[in-house]
Amino acid sequence: MSSTVTRSKDTLQNIQCNGHIQNPDRIECRRNTIPSAQTLTDKHLQEYLPRARPVSLCHTPNTDKETTPSQSPCSQFPQALTLTSQEPPQQHTIQPVEEIQKPQRSHRNRHLKRFNSRWQSRSSTGSCNISVSAIEKLHGAKSHKKRCKLLGDEPSLHFVSSNQRQRYVTKDGKCRVNLGPIEDKSRFISDIFTTLVDLRYRWFLLVFSMCYILTWVAFGLIYFFGAWLRDDISHVHDSQWQACFQNVDGFLSALLLSLESQRTIGYGSRMVTANCPEGSLILMVQSILGSIIDALMVGCMFVKISRPQQRAQTLIFSKHCVICERDEKLCLLFRIGDLRESHMVDAKIRAKLIKSRQTKEGEFIPLEQSEINLGYDTGGDRLLLVEPQTITHVINESSPFWEVGAERLTRETFEIIVILEGIVEASGMTCQARTSYTEDELLWGHRFESCISLDLGAFRVDYSAFDKTFEVQMSSRSAKDRSTVKDQEALL
Repeated sequence: MSSTVTRSKDTLQNIQCNGHIQNPDRIECRRNTIPSAQTLTDKHLQEYLPRARPVSLCHTPNTDKETTPSQSPCSQFPQALTLTSQEPPQQHTIQPVEEIQKPQRSHRNRHLKRFNSRWQSRSSTGSCNISVSAIEKLHGAKSHKKRCKLLGDEPSLHFVSSNQRQRYVTKDGKCRVNLGPIEDKSRFISDIFTTLVDLRYRWFLLVFSMCYILTWVAFGLIYFFGAWLRDDISHVHDSQWQACFQNVDGFLSALLLSLESQRTIGYGSRMVTANCPEGSLILMVQSILGSIIDALMVGCMFVKISRPQQRAQTLIFSKHCVICERDEKLCLLFRIGDLRESHMVDAKIRAKLIKSRQTKEGEFIPLEQSEINLGYDTGGDRLLLVEPQTITHVINESSPFWEVGAERLTRETFEIIVILEGIVEASGMTCQARTSYTEDELLWGHRFESCISLDLGAFRVDYSAFDKTFEVQMSSRSAKDRSTVKDQEALL
């Protein structure tokens, strides 16, 4: 007579959907060459790793046939928990796990699997496809959600579309990178001008106001203390008294003297006389310090108001990239446009590919940047941005999309950063506009609709068709496969 023993929760957690069963009597931690800061908790960095193929996970048909080695490993793990009736009830043992273990994979593939296990393809359903009959015998009538969580196949909370996941650069050009704690704060003080310009407006206005208020109050206290030492306060109404600080009878009057001296108002009722040399020295120091504060604060205010970031709001990018054929070459296309009549001078366009990867030695490189050629060698990256321009990236052997086809594009995870730089014609200042495209925003086999038409005496731009695309008939093969087929046809 056979019986079944319920294993503990710790033992069941060692049973994985991929058929790798660990010995419950000997649990060893896996060696990991990836630092602790780059483990599964860094979900946003792992999103840029390639996704697994969208296939059914551990799906086995419900048949009455005997389990064979070719069947799914998920259908074999209940055998490891089944006890035979040949042994006493007090000495329940488990069948050897070495019989159903798969060959050990390489160290690199094991870590790739750990990174990709929780970031499945969006085309998969995310449901638990494992046969749960054996687990129902072990745990009774437990919920399906708990079983999926036990087997590591639960729908992840971070399993969202690319538009909702963390971007490196947002669509409006903001870089989503937060700097960690910086110990050496003195570097920001040494570059005080840039620090003040980079402050938000509410903090900048606070610093702007406090610089003047503090100097007025500080020199008002100095004037009040000098008038009190020379006894000018008690002789304020004595016409025969030779006062150093005339008509200063309290702190408020000393504060008004400080304000009138630094702002050169000079109402005439209060003044610093020639009866004391220290009064003239204090007045000179205040005048010099006031001029420095005026130059710094007014300069910061002017630069902050005239910064060209707002000019980038009128530089627009298409919502999607398209991949289509141009002149018998596979190309990646996107659009840019300028909404102002005053054009950008010496406009240049460039692009970066952001993608995490793991090297053959097991090193994890988060957010690696690679260049996307937009015509640097031919001058195609220099634009006359009078009307909307369609930027072309030819997918050749040096392109990062050389081996990417329509089917592989659904599994890739990356981000394309587009940077447009130019000089503002009105102010002569350099302006930069940025945007990004994720893999979900690349349309395979589409083209942009034309938005230029001929009007009376000029060309007319229809920005309502700026983002519109239409589908074309095109092969789903990658540029590498196309080149291989052409070479074979040429040989034949």
